[in-house]
Amino acid sequence: MTEEVASVGWDAIDEEMTKIYGQQEPKHYGTYLPYALGGPDPLDGISAYKAEKPVPHWHFVTYGFSELYDKESENLEDSGYGFELTFRLIRGEGEEEPPAWALNLLQNMGRYVFNSGNVFRAGDYLDANGPICLDADTELTALAFVQDPDLAEIDTPNGRVQFLQMVGITGDELESMQTWNTLGVLAAGFPYIPSYMTDLERTSLLQIPAVSEAIRQGAEEEGSNTGLLYVSQLAWEPGKKGWFSKTPATLQLGAKQAEIIGKLLLGRIRKGNRLRLIGADIQVIFEPGEKPGFVSEEDEVRIVLDDPTTVEMSKNLLPKESKFEIAGLAGISIQILKTNITDSDGNVVKVIG
Repeated sequence: MTEEVASVGWDAIDEEMTKIYGQQEPKHYGTYLPYALGGPDPLDGISAYKAEKPVPHWHFVTYGFSELYDKESENLEDSGYGFELTFRLIRGEGEEEPPAWALNLLQNMGRYVFNSGNVFRAGDYLDANGPICLDADTELTALAFVQDPDLAEIDTPNGRVQFLQMVGITGDELESMQTWNTLGVLAAGFPYIPSYMTDLERTSLLQIPAVSEAIRQGAEEEGSNTGLLYVSQLAWEPGKKGWFSKTPATLQLGAKQAEIIGKLLLGRIRKGNRLRLIGADIQVIFEPGEKPGFVSEEDEVRIVLDDPTTVEMSKNLLPKESKFEIAGLAGISIQILKTNITDSDGNVVKVIG
């Protein structure tokens, strides 16, 4: 078998990049020791192209989420995970080498996918819980994913491959994506972040009145597109019956995510949609209904809310320690716990609540 045939997936990616950049030789960063053999980097390689329009920037593309060589998976429609990541980063004047942090970030995305099995799709978002460039003075603390505007989905001998572009976003932009939808927020901001460019120095798109108003209208008309949220602090303590008293069941949430959960409830329940919270040991499902109540099982709790109960709960879900009950929802108390934000070494760097 020739080398060309053996790398048909890799060659297909190169062909698409050549359509944009011609014979430009990219900066390429390969992996010497494969991840499967104990190497630190899951991706086989990352290429960085010098792009000049609409402004000078680096255009990164990964090699490794899709099947680059022989077909190994049983999924005949998709190549590997079915995508490769791209990333556009503002290039400084005279900058001849792409910054190492961007390469590390892409490899970290590889570790997340390879270790968890969770894949990215256009419209997804990911909270980085801190600057996307460690130790940088930037407001960009999360990532969103959108179809690369210059790279369409391709069919390779190993299956389909999408090019998903990773976009650095601010905390309030992330919240807007959660309470409305990712692609709507990015589309509203596109004139101000052309080609979905990541610029560590930019401020929030919500400071632009036209963008903020478009997001407000979209969320009001359509509600939230977020039907599922992974919650790091989520627990349920069943109620207890005594001879002379009854202790209500307790739903525990972390302060960091309490407020966004309240906003999501408004954007989901009042539009007739469910919201599912997924924790380590339990999932909690909020459903719209005429009569508030709940049913609890070993690893799942279903809570029915009407509009007034939804509004009251949302008002009380704030990022601070508290414990409260909702008048219209008998038998449940809700407890907000402090959230400790830690660095990569496990040191607490911030306490919320």
